Amino acid sequence: MIETILPLELVEAARRVLDANRATSRKVAVAESCTGGLVSAALTEIGGASDIFCAGFVTYSNEAKMRTLGVSADIIETFGAVSVATAWAMAQGVLEASDADVAVAITGVAGPGGGSVKKPVGTVVFARAIRGEDPAQVVADKRHFGDLGRGGVRLQAALCALELLLPGATLGAP
Repeated sequence: MIETILPLELVEAARRVLDANRATSRKVAVAESCTGGLVSAALTEIGGASDIFCAGFVTYSNEAKMRTLGVSADIIETFGAVSVATAWAMAQGVLEASDADVAVAITGVAGPGGGSVKKPVGTVVFARAIRGEDPAQVVADKRHFGDLGRGGVRLQAALCALELLLPGATLGAP
């Protein structure tokens, strides 16, 4: 039995990511906003993760997204922090700032406040970038998990991000 403070389904998803990427010698990294390090915590809950998981960035504020990951202020001002454009820039920034072969970025509205008509609570945007691929080929998508409560939105976002770190994973409707 795994001893963990995290939900077991999250730890098991992280184990699948590490095992699958270990089999292909692919290093992974993440940029997290609304998940606040939950994906990184899940990956590091597994002993030996350091051979696959090379970096996790928690860029919760817009300033951190700009300073740490190089997200343009124009992108955030034009599209907002919870947007495909911001997630795309975050994913590219992670690749530039790490040795990862694949990076996933997560930004969203976990609640209970902060939502709007266009971006209600439970809106989360993901982007995945793979080193060596044309930056225009970064895959990004928006999910609407609904108002599951802050913890529920963060858990669903973390699970989705982990799925995107699996080789061959695609974005789209759940």
